Amino acid sequence: MIDYSLLSQCPVFRGISETEAKNLLGQIHFQIRKFKKDEVVVLAGDTVQDLLIILSGSVRGEMIDYSGKTVKIEDIEAPKPLAAAFLFGKENRYPVTVTANKNSSILAIPVPEFLKILQMNTLLLRNYLHSISSRAQFLSQKLNFLSFKTIREKVAHFLLQQAGDRYHSFELKNTQQQLADLFGVTRPSLARVLGDMQSDGFIKIEKKTVTLLDKNALNKLLKNG
Repeated sequence: MIDYSLLSQCPVFRGISETEAKNLLGQIHFQIRKFKKDEVVVLAGDTVQDLLIILSGSVRGEMIDYSGKTVKIEDIEAPKPLAAAFLFGKENRYPVTVTANKNSSILAIPVPEFLKILQMNTLLLRNYLHSISSRAQFLSQKLNFLSFKTIREKVAHFLLQQAGDRYHSFELKNTQQQLADLFGVTRPSLARVLGDMQSDGFIKIEKKTVTLLDKNALNKLLKNG
């Protein structure tokens, strides 16, 4: 069974009523796939043949480097899609291995069937284009982090980006563990760097509010990297 009220919260189906979503899916072929905790959903390098949308549970995307170290890219919760930006193109393969964090169910819509409903509903098409654009922006941010050698450089870049040119303070929405996963470092290492930055007078952290006390010093970290 599909919870259509939840499906309507998926970025691809946002703004589409439960009735319309049910009608659209009623005109195509799809599957509901079940995965147990720690079961592999897809392997990096597999061809993307379906639009996958998490209906319940959550999964994680991970990459394994040549040394065998696993780097978590992100956790993906219901009702988000998986690798929506890789449905089309010559190299339409999953960039990461996806594993279930807990028992999960996933809606699988074959690409030809998804094309059918994209042509039926312009809002669905617009949502899909917006979704893949957002993913491209996320991957661009990830590449920025990889270009910095040290944790201090990664943190400085993130803080400056969050504050923007006009502001010196912002509300931190991520936990330290989420940030550590984003940067590809351990939480104690990240905590140590944040503590050092506060001691150096670069930043001040009060609960969830981060204030950049010395933007010039943070920018210098990036230029000297």
